[in-house]
Amino acid sequence: MKTKELKIEGMSCGHCIMAVKHQLDKLSNVKVDDVQIGTAKVQVDEAMVTTEQLSRAIENAGYKLLSVN
Repeated sequence: MKTKELKIEGMSCGHCIMAVKHQLDKLSNVKVDDVQIGTAKVQVDEAMVTTEQLSRAIENAGYKLLSVN
Protein backbone atom coordinates (compact mmCIF):
# COMPACT_ATOMS: atom_id res chain seq x y z
CA MET A 1 0.00 0.00 0.00
CA LYS A 2 1.25 3.46 -0.94
CA THR A 3 -0.02 6.73 0.51
CA LYS A 4 -1.46 9.14 -2.07
CA GLU A 5 -2.74 12.69 -1.68
CA LEU A 6 -5.68 13.55 -3.91
CA LYS A 7 -6.40 17.18 -4.81
CA ILE A 8 -10.13 17.63 -5.31
CA GLU A 9 -12.05 20.55 -6.85
CA GLY A 10 -15.51 21.67 -5.76
CA MET A 11 -15.62 20.68 -2.10
CA SER A 12 -16.86 23.31 0.35
CA CYS A 13 -18.44 21.73 3.44
CA GLY A 14 -18.80 18.76 5.76
CA HIS A 15 -21.29 17.10 3.43
CA CYS A 16 -18.67 17.22 0.66
CA ILE A 17 -16.16 15.51 2.94
CA MET A 18 -18.61 12.73 3.81
CA ALA A 19 -19.65 12.21 0.17
CA VAL A 20 -16.04 11.83 -0.99
CA LYS A 21 -15.15 9.55 1.93
CA HIS A 22 -18.19 7.37 1.24
CA GLN A 23 -17.30 6.92 -2.44
CA LEU A 24 -13.62 6.20 -1.76
CA ASP A 25 -14.58 3.68 0.95
CA LYS A 26 -16.46 1.71 -1.72
CA LEU A 27 -13.22 0.98 -3.60
CA SER A 28 -11.47 -2.30 -2.86
CA ASN A 29 -7.78 -2.00 -2.03
CA VAL A 30 -8.16 1.62 -0.88
CA LYS A 31 -7.93 2.72 2.77
CA VAL A 32 -9.08 6.27 3.48
CA ASP A 33 -6.78 7.98 6.00
CA ASP A 34 -8.22 11.50 5.94
CA VAL A 35 -10.55 13.69 3.90
CA GLN A 36 -10.55 17.48 4.19
CA ILE A 37 -12.04 20.18 1.99
CA GLY A 38 -10.05 19.96 -1.24
CA THR A 39 -7.90 16.94 -0.34
CA ALA A 40 -8.00 13.29 0.58
CA LYS A 41 -5.19 11.06 1.85
CA VAL A 42 -5.59 7.40 0.99
CA GLN A 43 -3.51 4.25 1.01
CA VAL A 44 -3.72 2.48 -2.33
CA ASP A 45 -2.61 -0.89 -3.64
CA GLU A 46 -1.19 0.47 -6.91
CA ALA A 47 -1.32 -2.96 -8.55
CA MET A 48 -5.09 -3.11 -8.01
CA VAL A 49 -6.35 0.51 -8.15
CA THR A 50 -5.90 2.96 -11.02
CA THR A 51 -6.03 6.74 -11.03
CA GLU A 52 -9.10 6.38 -13.28
CA GLN A 53 -10.90 4.42 -10.54
CA LEU A 54 -10.04 7.09 -7.97
CA SER A 55 -11.22 9.80 -10.37
CA ARG A 56 -14.50 7.98 -11.03
CA ALA A 57 -15.17 7.64 -7.29
CA ILE A 58 -14.59 11.37 -6.78
CA GLU A 59 -16.87 12.16 -9.75
CA ASN A 60 -19.56 9.88 -8.31
CA ALA A 61 -19.47 12.08 -5.20
CA GLY A 62 -19.98 15.15 -7.42
CA TYR A 63 -16.45 16.56 -7.51
CA LYS A 64 -13.38 16.59 -9.77
CA LEU A 65 -10.02 14.95 -9.15
CA LEU A 66 -7.32 17.49 -10.03
CA SER A 67 -4.16 15.54 -9.19
CA VAL A 68 -2.72 12.53 -7.39
CA ASN A 69 0.63 12.87 -5.56
